[in-house]
Parts: sequence; C-alpha cells; structure tokens
Amino acid sequence: MSAAQKAKASVPGSVNTPAPRVISGRVVRIGAGGVSLRVRGRAFAVTALLTGALIVVVGTTLTTGDFPLSVGEVFKALTGNGSASADFVVNTLRMPRILTAVFVGAALAVSGAILQSLTRNSLGSPDIIGFTNGSAVGALVVIIVLHGSMTQIAFGALVGGLTTALVVNLLLVGRGLQGFRLVVIGIGVSALLLAVNSYLVTRATFQEALEAQAWLIGSLGNRLWTHANAIGLALAVLLPPAFLLSRRLAMVEMGDTTAVALGVDVRRTRTVLLIISVALAAFATAVTGPIWFIALAAPQVVRRLTGASGPALLPSALMGAVLLALSDLVVQRVFAPALLPVGTATGAIGGLYLIWLLITESRKSRA
Repeated sequence: MSAAQKAKASVPGSVNTPAPRVISGRVVRIGAGGVSLRVRGRAFAVTALLTGALIVVVGTTLTTGDFPLSVGEVFKALTGNGSASADFVVNTLRMPRILTAVFVGAALAVSGAILQSLTRNSLGSPDIIGFTNGSAVGALVVIIVLHGSMTQIAFGALVGGLTTALVVNLLLVGRGLQGFRLVVIGIGVSALLLAVNSYLVTRATFQEALEAQAWLIGSLGNRLWTHANAIGLALAVLLPPAFLLSRRLAMVEMGDTTAVALGVDVRRTRTVLLIISVALAAFATAVTGPIWFIALAAPQVVRRLTGASGPALLPSALMGAVLLALSDLVVQRVFAPALLPVGTATGAIGGLYLIWLLITESRKSRA
C-alpha cells in the first residue's frame, strides 16, 4: 500500500474505514478520575416520571384515609412537631406500611429484572420459576415449626430461596438458563413447593394456620418499623452490587460467547447476580409473604417504556415500588372498610398480564 493509500485509509469516513458506531444518549463525566456515565434521554425521562409518580402515591397514602391530614400536618409529624394523633397515624400506622411497600416492590422488580436478563426470557421471574415459593417454605418452617423472630424468618426465607435456586440449577445442568425449559421446570418446582406450603399449614394449630394462610396471600397490613427496616437494610446491602454489575449483566444477556469476548467472567457474574436476585425475592417474601407478578411485570413494562434492549435496574426498582404502593393504596381506599391483602390486587392484575404475555411469547415462537 502506498503512502497516499495509507493516508486515505486513515481519514475518518473513507471507504476503507468502517463507519463509526453511533451510541445514543449523552456521556456525563464525573470528576477527573475518568469515570463516565452514558445517560439515555428516554430512560432518564421515564425514571423522572416514575420518581414523581412514587412521590404522589406516597403523599396520597400519608394524607388520605379515615383520619385525613394535610401535607403540612404530615410534615410536622415526620419532623416530630405534630400533634399526638397525627404522630401516631403517620409514624406508627402509615409510614412503616408505605415504606415497606416501596422497598418490597423495588426488591421484587430488581430481582425479576436480573433473572429475566440472565435467562433471556420474559417469563424468567422468581414467582414463576419457584424461588418465591421456596422462600415461602423456608419462612413457614420458621413461623410454624420454630416460632422464630423476624430475623430468623428472613434467614429461613433466604435459605429456602437459595435451596430452590440450587435445585433448579441442578435440574438444568448442561442445558443453560435460557429457554422455555427453565420456565417449565420452574413451574413444576413451584407446584411442588406450593404443596409443601399447604402441608405445613395443615400441620399448624388453628391460629397459626390462619396467620400463615393470611401471610401466604401477601399482605402489608400491620407492618411496623421492624419490617420496613429489615427490607430497607436488605436493599442497602444488595442493590449497590446489583447496580455495579448491571453493565456486565447486559453483556451476559448478549450471550456467553459475546460476554467472554468482552472480558466478562460469565460464570462468576451469573452466580453473583443469581444470588442477589434470589436474596432480594427472599427478603421481600419474608417481610410481606409472597406477592405475585410485581417481579414479572415491572421489568417488562420498563423495557417497553424506555426502549432499552438490556436490563434497566433503577427504573425497574421505581416501577416495582410504584406498582406495589399504588396497589396497596387502592385496596386500602377503594375497598374500605374491607381489609383486603395487597396480594389479591397484584394477583388479579398480574394474572391478566401473564395471560397476555404467554399469548405474545407463543406468537413469537411460532414466527
């Protein structure tokens, strides 16, 4: 090659130079340490809207009900300057419940987003595959058999969820995590665990059986600061590593071969993220009982809103928080004075969504 040809080849946009890859979004550099972040306008707008929606739902929950309060009265109660009645309503009754709803919704949504990305399957959700029922088995053993504390219930749920994940992985050895095979095996394991849950309830005393059955539906009633603090601490520990590994997660979603070529330790990344996903679902289940379809629906709705091809963990967390907090607000205000558990609302809406998703996936597989 002559010098003229070399010069021509080095000119951007020449015929011998590949066209540059266009990446949408704006790159924001943080400090002088070379740290940069690519911000997509559509994802940022969706995140901002979800944040605003969450603030509205939380504000409505705190100010409405049998004892209505103004925004000023709520603010005074939160800062310790309100009346005794307002302080009791806000800080004892409403705030722990709404925080528990926000934290549990976020935990379930991030758990579902991680699992759906790892399996590359929109049906890859902890409540479909059986991780939620596994966590429920561990929690029920502690509740009915061991009569344990909140900490012990959370530990039992974690052990049950991780054991279920291990069993599902053993059944899939050599077949990978993707495909409908995982969903079918997960549904079978989930059905078996549901039978175990029913057996545990039948072996309990009458009062324990009533409490366990109410817990199995999924409820935010009578939630105290103990519950809010427990799930809040779990999020503080588990969400940072999940967000840090989100870029690797997106690479793993492109396929093992591509991820390895990009320098990702696929096995270690998948193992760590799977443990985080199961732990988030387990702690959420320990606090409220199994709440269905938040983990399934929230990540998929976010992907459609943001147009993201990969996992969007932060918007998913906000979407899960909004969906669960809004569902709880509806069952409290619309169906009052009936005390309906929030699991009835998420189950009814989620069942319709699951039917639609199954039909969509079936059409895709035929195409």
